Amino acid sequence: MSDTTTAETAAGARPAAPGSALAARLRHPRTYLWAVGSVLLLAFPFYLDRFWLQAGLFAMAAAIGAIGLNLLTGATGQLSMGHAFFLAVGAYGYCVLAGESSTENGHELSGLGLPSWLAAVLAVLLAGAAGGLFSPIASRLRGAYLGIATLALIFIGQHVLFNAGSLTGGFNGRAVPPLSLFGFGFDDTEVIVAGVPFQSSEKLWYAALAALLLSGLFARGVLRGRPGRALNAIRDHRIAAGVMGVPVARYRAGVFVLSSMYAGLAGVLLALVFQRTVPEYFGMVLSLEYLAMIVIGGLGTVAGAVVGAAFVSLLPQLLTHYSDSLPLVSAPGTGGLAPGEASRYLYGAAVVAAVLFLPGGLTRLMKNSGEKK
Repeated sequence: MSDTTTAETAAGARPAAPGSALAARLRHPRTYLWAVGSVLLLAFPFYLDRFWLQAGLFAMAAAIGAIGLNLLTGATGQLSMGHAFFLAVGAYGYCVLAGESSTENGHELSGLGLPSWLAAVLAVLLAGAAGGLFSPIASRLRGAYLGIATLALIFIGQHVLFNAGSLTGGFNGRAVPPLSLFGFGFDDTEVIVAGVPFQSSEKLWYAALAALLLSGLFARGVLRGRPGRALNAIRDHRIAAGVMGVPVARYRAGVFVLSSMYAGLAGVLLALVFQRTVPEYFGMVLSLEYLAMIVIGGLGTVAGAVVGAAFVSLLPQLLTHYSDSLPLVSAPGTGGLAPGEASRYLYGAAVVAAVLFLPGGLTRLMKNSGEKK
């Protein structure tokens, strides 16, 4: 082989210049879709009413919790049925840390009165600490055994939430203190922005959007880096991963703590949106809904968690809003199929369809359709 050929071969093996890679990315249609989607998300509070903003906030909070569960179940293969417990820890932890001691519905409520931003951070850490206390069990159990063990957390949590009246307010729950950051309150006090009155939903929209973006980017970095490869190795073959030097127990315990912190953040955001925490909400049905989110959206991916969370959380909202014009669906108490029941039938069918015909979930379907185009 001549020197010229060798030089050409070496030149051909060189990586593409940064400018050419950027130009190729700019030519990809997905870049423009991301740009348009980002502009729409930033503009929604200026045009949507309170109902749609709250529905979007529920979806973003659910997406954060689903990302954490996807790290645990989708990427590592650890089945968790107790995700709602850690959401409750985050929600009620924020209420206790940020709230003041008071009397409500016959209960003497305890509160530390901390700054709300600090209470939110500590509530997330508290959820992680709760996951850390359970992590020795999570690191040694797997499959259905871990699922049954985490299911016990739901029963324990429900008992505590209903009976620890001084912390939780009992059956009626307790009010949620509004978030305040650097003197700016995320409450119903009106702030006029470009002629549009911003109240709690509009203000929380941007806080939730930032939290979802940071949560998604961090989880994506974990999955694409060395920890993600280790987690996938543990999921696919635990013994082989241990032989290759992966500390299996440490990784399984660590991802359980991380997933719990994601759930705690989702719980704090849900509490701020609801403006009242109710124990009944944090039950087994909520945990099953989160499992449905990651199965429908796609296991092991951040995008799958977001898409599945949007599908499961927005479906009952849409059915409720359009119940008058949909067949077989009517408002609760009118004798027909309630929107909540109809939505559970639909995403239950979606779970079965995803397991049987589309193991990669909706994100795999969207990716395949994009490649065909």
